Amino acid sequence: MIIFGLFFVIFGIGALCWSLFNLAVYALPFFVGLTVGTAAYHSGAGVIGAIIVGLLAAAITLGIGQFFFAALTSPLLRLLVALLFTAPAMVAGYYATLGLARIGVPSVIWRDVFAVIGALCVGCTAFVRIAALTPPGSSRRAEVSSANY
Repeated sequence: MIIFGLFFVIFGIGALCWSLFNLAVYALPFFVGLTVGTAAYHSGAGVIGAIIVGLLAAAITLGIGQFFFAALTSPLLRLLVALLFTAPAMVAGYYATLGLARIGVPSVIWRDVFAVIGALCVGCTAFVRIAALTPPGSSRRAEVSSANY
């Protein structure tokens, strides 16, 4: 029975890490949607209205981020857009790794070291995924279309 418990704990931690890496790009839209949905609820929209408004705000945030990342030709501006998406992902990765490190690491310093490493890994993953969300060659199309005018 103990073997099954260890297997399920390892499987659970692996599933949490997998979902963290897959959902890291959506941390900023999630935070925006949650904030807008909470504001809508407190303004009297009701539960269903707040959920709809929050989902719309999250979708619009993700769409605007993808559009600007694809349309901007300056590498510095594209980096700033990508950092807007990776910063909340790094914060989420830090606290998720810190929570997992508290399970088995007794030293506070090593918990923080592992949490920083986890934040960097999640941030890099989010950066690569936000770059992968844009269609291939979209920045080149923006350069060609702006050169024609």
